Amino acid sequence: MKIYNTTKGILVQSDTSFYIVNENWDDFFNNDNLYDKVQDIVKKNLAIDNAEDIIANHLLVPMKSQELWASGVTYFNSKLGRQEESKGTGGGDYYERVYNADRPELFFKATVNRAVPSGGKVNIRKDSTWDVPEPELTLAITSSGKIIGYTIGNDMSSRSIEGENPLYLPQAKTYDACAGLGPCVYLTKEALPLDTKIAMKINRNGQTVFEDTIEINKIKRKFEDLVHYLYKECSFAYGSFLMTGTGIVPTTAFTLQSGDEVKITIDNIGTLVNYIR
Repeated sequence: MKIYNTTKGILVQSDTSFYIVNENWDDFFNNDNLYDKVQDIVKKNLAIDNAEDIIANHLLVPMKSQELWASGVTYFNSKLGRQEESKGTGGGDYYERVYNADRPELFFKATVNRAVPSGGKVNIRKDSTWDVPEPELTLAITSSGKIIGYTIGNDMSSRSIEGENPLYLPQAKTYDACAGLGPCVYLTKEALPLDTKIAMKINRNGQTVFEDTIEINKIKRKFEDLVHYLYKECSFAYGSFLMTGTGIVPTTAFTLQSGDEVKITIDNIGTLVNYIR
């Protein structure tokens, strides 16, 4: 089952049927038993027939008061990419260390005002010369620390800034329109299959200029461990979202340009589409 945050209310999807729920997103989302609640909604409500229009024209980021955080260097490919971007400034050793450490790299990414829904425009910094999208499976977590579902994250990254010095990470990661999130939250009581595929395609002027795929079995860390460290000394009154890192790293020859279309697809969840300002 899937839930969408829209200007028309919360849209619930079960198979090919859709239902509208007029509840506050924060209270609705922050429910350890949300899957069961949504099942009851499906049983007791009448399906609507204008869901396609709502998704196409009224979609919001699937968050409100939740914070969006991110994990770094959780894939071997990411470790290699970060070492490559910082090799000239002496920062490469840090990424080797964090990849092998017990404690993961976690950092704050965005609140709702800096996140963009599917179909929206994400930003590249004007003071950056090398910019990439990072396609990431994203955990939907309640205030108790329970993973109730999954969505798709586009962790926009200014690699030229981060490559200058690892301490510049906040500037490389957090700015206006720095993240795409959506299009929905996929609710499930089961762990995602390990062969769940993440695919990214970047189109420019009608031509595909980059595409790659990876399976989530390449993630080194357990999702529960990432949540454990995030919630150690942080509380989230309405829950949170946590990006789990990227294993798709474009080469040094690639950088985003204004007008590019970024499409990220994850099995079972759907496709997040963003455009570059």
